[in-house]
This record gives sequence, C-alpha cells and structure tokens, in this order.
Amino acid sequence: MASIALKSFVGLRQQVSTEKPHYFFTSQSQTRPPRKLKLQVLASKSSPRLTNRNLRVAVIGGGPAGGAAAETLAKGGIETYLIERKMDNCKPCGGAIPLCMVGEFDLPLDIIDRRVTKMKMISPSNVAVDIGQTLKPHEYIGMVRREVLDAYLRERAKDNGAEVINGLFLKMDVPKDGVSPYVLHYNGFDGKVGGVGEKRTLEVDAVIGADGANSRVAKAIDAGDYDYAIAFQERIKIPDDKMAYYEDLAEMYVGDDVSPDFYGWVFPKCDHVAVGTGTVTHKGDIKKFQLATRKRAKDKILGGKIIRVEAHPIPEHPRPRRLLGRVALVGDAAGYVTKCSGEGIYFAAKSGRMCAEAIVEGSENGKRMVDERDLRKYLEKWDKTYWPTYKVLDVLQKVFYRSNPAREAFVEMCADEYVQKMTFDSYLYKTVAPGNPLQDLKLAVNTIGSLVRANALKKEMDKLSV
Repeated sequence: MASIALKSFVGLRQQVSTEKPHYFFTSQSQTRPPRKLKLQVLASKSSPRLTNRNLRVAVIGGGPAGGAAAETLAKGGIETYLIERKMDNCKPCGGAIPLCMVGEFDLPLDIIDRRVTKMKMISPSNVAVDIGQTLKPHEYIGMVRREVLDAYLRERAKDNGAEVINGLFLKMDVPKDGVSPYVLHYNGFDGKVGGVGEKRTLEVDAVIGADGANSRVAKAIDAGDYDYAIAFQERIKIPDDKMAYYEDLAEMYVGDDVSPDFYGWVFPKCDHVAVGTGTVTHKGDIKKFQLATRKRAKDKILGGKIIRVEAHPIPEHPRPRRLLGRVALVGDAAGYVTKCSGEGIYFAAKSGRMCAEAIVEGSENGKRMVDERDLRKYLEKWDKTYWPTYKVLDVLQKVFYRSNPAREAFVEMCADEYVQKMTFDSYLYKTVAPGNPLQDLKLAVNTIGSLVRANALKKEMDKLSV
C-alpha cells in the first residue's frame, strides 16, 4: 500500500514564498540573430548583520519539540530562551518512540523504561494477532515516560547554553518591521509552587511555538484551528506477576466499544502500565471508552491500582498556517500527529530540530537577522520528507477505522508477515518503506478480500439488528 500514488493532502502542502527573487538579463549583441533572453536567479543574503550580540530566539514549550529546538539553537550560536510552565510535564501519551529516535537524538538507554519487541493487535471480537515477527534482534520500540524524556531534553539544552525559564507564556507584541524585536509577556515562577507568578517581558528576534495543541503562539499568529482528539490515560500499578506479562509486550485494542475512530492501548512503563484511549468524534464519551478499554484488558490488569489520571487534546492534522514572519510552529502546536497511530513524539522532536537548523543556517550561526524566507526552508523540507507518511496513515484510518467489520479486516491483515515488515520498517525508521511489487499485489488482493468479508459480515449483523 505504500507504493500507491498519493496526490493531495490538506494541511501538508508546498509553501509558496511571497518574496520576489532578484533577476538580471544577459545583454543581446546587435549583430547577432535575436535569441531568447536568459533568465538567471541571483541568490543574496539581504538580512542585516547583528552587531555586539547574537541572534535571540525564544522557544515556547519544553516538550520534545521545544527541548530539541532549544538544544540545536544553543549549539548553533543562538542566544536561546526556553519557556516552560510545567517542569514535571506528565502527558496522557502512550510514550512509544521509534528506534531511529534513540540514535538520531542520542538518547541514553536508561531513560527508556521498556524495549517492546512484541505487540498484540486485538480485534472487536477479541481475536488477538501477534505482531513483531519480522523484528531483527537489535530492533525494538522504546517506551518512555514523558516527564523523564522531556526533562532530559530540556536539561541537555541547558547544558549547551540555553536559558530555561520556568514561566507561563501569555502573549507577544508583534513588530511592524523585519528587524524590531518580538516582546514576549509571561509569568515567571523561578521554581515557586502555586501563585500567579511575576509578570515579565522578554525581547527576542524570532519565536518557535512548541507549546502544544492549545498553543498561544499559534493564536498570536492567527494560525487557524484543527480537528483534535481527546486522549485519556490512566497509569495503573499492577501486581508483579501481571507486570511480567508486559515486560516486552504492548497491546492495542480496536472496536466501537473502546473508540469509534481510534484505538485503546496498554503500554508498559518502568513499574506500571499506561492504559488509555482517544476519540475525535465522541469526546463527551471518552470516560465510557476508557472504561471499555479497562474491561477488555481486565484479566491482565486484575488487582491494579490507578496511580494517575491524565487527559489532553491531540491534533488530527496540521494547522492552516504554521509560519508567519519570524514565528514558526513545531510539534503539536503545528499539528504534527499522525492519524491511525496517533504518534507525535518523534515528529515533535524532529520538527523542533529542523526548524532550529533553518534558523541557525539562515542567521549564519547567530550573526545575522533572520526573516520568513529562512524559516520557510524548514516547512519545505518538512513537507517533502514526511507528507507521504501522513497521507498513508490518513488513508488507513479512513479505510479501516470506520466500522467494527472493517477493524476485524484490519486485524486480519496484521497477521500477514509482509504487512508487519512494511509497518515496522516504516515506523522504526520513519520512512514509507518501498514495497515488493509482487507482494504489494498480493497484499492488495488480500486487503480487498478482507474488506469484502467485513462488508458481508456487516450486512449480516445489520439483518440481525432489524
């Protein structure tokens, strides 16, 4: 299915620059026959050099996107400020990270709670398919706690020169020209617990909005809204013998009972499991879906005690605008969460790094002012690299999450070794894995067969319900 030609996707699209390039024309000799004019683009750096200081950039939000952005900026010679209110950020996030992230972001293995090498996909009728047969000995899915991962990335940014501010970003004053500063307003806490904090301001040359689905930076640049899911998760401490079952195993449940448009999960952490679900279309019923997820996993989490309850919005597609002037959005603030899987940690960190790299390059390591053209390079690179992944998962969700029979077909497909290889290769290394033409044809036939059987089953079920 990865080889299907995909032509359009709302939200991820080529960004067209409004800047006019500089042209010059070659002169024509009067004694020679007329020729077509040669058009040549001259690239030039028009941003002014900064004197007696380096470029100043504020990163709003200290999750994976903000931490990765701040570290890259600080390493690149930028005067960097990272503003985060919740330093112990615990988010209702499954916490799964792909293998490539461990290497790309040089993550220490001691912050990874579990190395999952087996997964169970469980259908609406409780048919379980074991996934992970194609994993190589060194391959795994990392399970992390967000409060541990986020704190590590922020601390590393600080070690590289970023100033980490415990503060709540409120708003910013947008300059009317391309060189005046953005004035950020925030409440500073300096480690204090409770209270409203102290009102402060900060002047910077550029801003990276990494402040999540409810981004105030996005509101400041009128970035527009998007559909979002509500994720609900309970951390459950289960007996040791039950925990042994989840030592290297994660479970995913599909069905109308656990979510009409997403899935339920049981993911292992250091000494507990994270049990959760999500939905876009029926947000008011989220607690009912969570109850159903717990019921499906009942025997395996029996005797467990809920130690934490978490809920949070998750974007369903990129915002209409992700960039304006010297302000860019990354991570959940930009809407970089994949459909079908709901994955966002890797894409958050990657987008933060890519945006910061564009600023470092455009400013010549902090020596020049940047403008929208510099930041736009990040968007162009992002869309070119990850558009196919988002589109494929969007299609999968629309095809297989629409009814229980379709979900049964999806789980049936997951038993296929070729499907597992394609899925895991794409997930672990964040590329749309190239397929084998003959296997792709076989997969297409099997997919159609599964969907036909699912449709026939749905018709029979409809008859019974009349």
